Amino acid sequence: DRSHYDSPESQMRALASSSTLYIGNLAFSTRVCHLKGQFESIGPVKRVIMGLDRLLKSPCGFAFVEYVSREHALSAIAYLTGTKLDGKVIRVELDAGFKPGRQYGRGKRGGQVRDDRRGSSDPRRRSNPTA
Repeated sequence: DRSHYDSPESQMRALASSSTLYIGNLAFSTRVCHLKGQFESIGPVKRVIMGLDRLLKSPCGFAFVEYVSREHALSAIAYLTGTKLDGKVIRVELDAGFKPGRQYGRGKRGGQVRDDRRGSSDPRRRSNPTA
């Protein structure tokens, strides 16, 4: 998210040393313990920050996972991108680092911008399909 950096160069510098990942396409039922369980299979996780709907303060389909080391973060991208968590195929991308305020969705309705673009809600994101 470029809005939290003063220039593209400062974002690129942060990205070059980051051990933080952006995790997308999560089920709304996914919780911190689910993410921690999946991502600790790669290495020690420092913290997990759930993405929240800005208005409802409920999970809205993304999270940040911060590893103790960059090497584990890069391994997680290689091994966990495209895997399933709570019935959804997840996206795992390197992130320049979590900053307060980024946990909230930026969409018009409080959730993710991606959800606004979809035009329709994916019911599989709202509930756990394996329940």
